[in-house]
Amino acid sequence: MTRRSASDRLDEALARIDDPKGEGARACLTVYREAARAAAEAADARARAGVSLGDMDGAIVSIKDLFDVAGEITRAGSKVVAEEGKAAAADAPPVRALRRAGAVIVAKTNMSEFAFSGIGANPHFGTPGNPADRKRVPGGSSSGGAVAAADGMCEISIGSDTGGSTRIPAAFCGIVGFKPSRQRITRDGAYPLSFSLDSIGPMARSVADCRRADAAMAGEERAPLKAPSLGDVRIAVAKGAPVENLDDIVGKAFAQALERLTKAGARLRDKPLPLIERMIEVNKRGGVQPSEAFTVNRDLLDRRGGDIDQNIRARLERARDVSAADYIWMCNQRLGLVGEMDAWLSDVDVIVMPTCPIVAPTQAEVAAPEEFARKNAMSLRNTSVWNFFDCCAISLPIPGAALPAGLMLAARYGHDRELFAIGAAAERALAS
Repeated sequence: MTRRSASDRLDEALARIDDPKGEGARACLTVYREAARAAAEAADARARAGVSLGDMDGAIVSIKDLFDVAGEITRAGSKVVAEEGKAAAADAPPVRALRRAGAVIVAKTNMSEFAFSGIGANPHFGTPGNPADRKRVPGGSSSGGAVAAADGMCEISIGSDTGGSTRIPAAFCGIVGFKPSRQRITRDGAYPLSFSLDSIGPMARSVADCRRADAAMAGEERAPLKAPSLGDVRIAVAKGAPVENLDDIVGKAFAQALERLTKAGARLRDKPLPLIERMIEVNKRGGVQPSEAFTVNRDLLDRRGGDIDQNIRARLERARDVSAADYIWMCNQRLGLVGEMDAWLSDVDVIVMPTCPIVAPTQAEVAAPEEFARKNAMSLRNTSVWNFFDCCAISLPIPGAALPAGLMLAARYGHDRELFAIGAAAERALAS
């Protein structure tokens, strides 16, 4: 079957963005109409000439509001930064890599301010409604990108993931979200949240689409995605905290997902994760991520704290009094635990668990600061584990759930390609 032209697919994406009944105005903060049309026409011309730049040539892509684009202020979802920031001198390296690969960048997407929330709310630019139920939050921090990909405003959306920011919105919106090994894709040109934990990853409606975007940004050679037989994969099911206190929808969906994997030939075994308790003990001193996020944004908090999302501000301010000694101690403890977790996972290929223990809450449910904080912590509970331990992880939608729920597969650092292949096999099993 002949693939439809990039120009036709771009037209459909723009129509979705412009639909007054849709979420385009809240999901896409900047729309690159003319530049995208030129890129799509160039991709179509190459296709007619029998020339291809690779698997991303002509793909319709959106990028998160924290990536530098030459000549633009990188807002990072912040009113203050939008007003005070300086225009970027050059595109961020991941953006340049996508352009070199022939991607058609259609929009820059909304996000939680400073990328510091798993809920996805933004009081400055609006909160995009969840595709499954517009009264519900989209998940964050890559909120607009998940909604854009799920609603057809793009084919692939590029986000960041520091504690779950691609996987949470993917789970809440019913799509695929990938968090790579941290060093796999450069964070240069992306507004930082945590120097130790930030990573760059894609969201899309399929594992294959996430894989091709990841490969382009990582500078990998084109290679087919060969899904293995699940019977040949060493799959462990997490025991303990990651599978406790699941809401009814997630609990039922997770059980059904495990049944489908088993039916497809997977041989599952239970595996506890005792190192999570030690991670919690380390984070009791304030956490590496909050300490680094506060450092990045301290000047803005001091000068214009009243103009920052108050839920985000409260999270940042809690790190104000973390001492240098405690921060250094936490960093050192974390590095040791990263090595221990790598050894702990050496007898499995992937470990599975629910991406989030809850479904997306309604916007009304998180209107009060106390409930926002509680739901935010729950949304981040499982995903943040794999940032702390420097692993790669992917969230797959579980078909048939009453509301979107995700199945997360995590693997050791550097096993990204293997995880994509296993993810493709699991994706097929879940759909059967």
